Amino acid sequence: MLKPHPTVLRRLVEEYETLTATGTGTATAGGPTAPNARINDLAYTLCVSTGTRDVRHALATARRWLAGADDLPAAGRRDAGAGAGAPAAV
Repeated sequence: MLKPHPTVLRRLVEEYETLTATGTGTATAGGPTAPNARINDLAYTLCVSTGTRDVRHALATARRWLAGADDLPAAGRRDAGAGAGAPAAV
């Protein structure tokens, strides 16, 4: 299974947690709010990115992967500026 780049995964987790923690994703009587739609999009993307079907499992998997990525030595990381001519991460 392909894993997302740690930077991308970290951004997804942080944005999801920020939106859910602030309560901005609650629906109104007129229908879902824009932040609520964004939360749903983030939950879906996290699930697809981690190969899970539940956002709680996706977050747990993402945190585990990010903890492992933080343990990598700098030379073992594939950052965007890893070197001249390196292919861009997708």
